[in-house]
Amino acid sequence: MHPMINVAVRAARDAGKIINRASLDLDLLRVTQKSARDFVTEVDRASEQAIIDILLKAFPQHGILGEETGSTHGRADSDYQWIIDPLDGTTNFIHGMPVYAVSIALAHLGVVQHGVVYDPSRDELFTASRGGGAFLNNRRLRVSKRTRLEEALIGTGFPFRKGDDLDTYLEMFKKVAERCVGLRRPGAAAIDLAYVAAGRYDGFFEIGLKPWDVAAGSLLVTEAGGLVGNFTGESDFLHREELVTGSPRIYAQLVTLLKPYAQADRSAPEAAPKRMSATAVQTATAAITQPAEAADDSAPF
Repeated sequence: MHPMINVAVRAARDAGKIINRASLDLDLLRVTQKSARDFVTEVDRASEQAIIDILLKAFPQHGILGEETGSTHGRADSDYQWIIDPLDGTTNFIHGMPVYAVSIALAHLGVVQHGVVYDPSRDELFTASRGGGAFLNNRRLRVSKRTRLEEALIGTGFPFRKGDDLDTYLEMFKKVAERCVGLRRPGAAAIDLAYVAAGRYDGFFEIGLKPWDVAAGSLLVTEAGGLVGNFTGESDFLHREELVTGSPRIYAQLVTLLKPYAQADRSAPEAAPKRMSATAVQTATAAITQPAEAADDSAPF
């Protein structure tokens, strides 16, 4: 693995040890609310600090963007920025539901180059480097080979923060649910994206996501042969708070369903649906009309 990935893996595993120890005594856990239905625990903070300490010891000139500490650590003017979610799925964690993960990504000039998603409850380590492929515990990953949305299992996440547009989301949910074989909502976007990369899901969509939720997982998907974008099929999803992903043909079909709900249109419901750019149209059309890429012989899924 790339040396930067090695450091990120060590940081993720150290954070995972903190999380696993705390999971044995949840009754003693101190929990506070950042906002309505949005929780943070002492474990989130301790995990994030452990990650930051390891990363900055190895790369003191790098910047940090953490869910709990923002950009208060590291060099804010650095071309390199680590994007950290120390415990994605906090609500699951505090209820004893073992669906949560550590997510660490490294971006260079705003483009994610390396990503790690670690599920400490299952000891599943997902890693990816740009141009180097995606892996689960050192086994190569490929997205699923399904081509029809009617046969696809799709992941999603429900809006939960105050002010979220639940009514619009329910319209999206209904459109996708009527087409696919099933929808799942585990409650941790980093896990969802890792599962798309592993072929466990055929696609995924959600609104309201932050960069630390999706940075590492999105690279896993693209390095496993999938596509990631916003609801119009463009690549500026990291800070857009809307994301759709999947194997190429499933992605194209999801974009077709979801593009009327792209961010600008959600704030102006009477507006005409956004048109996809020429680049997005070409990508989606190719995904629909061309034969599916053959899976890597080493893929476990």
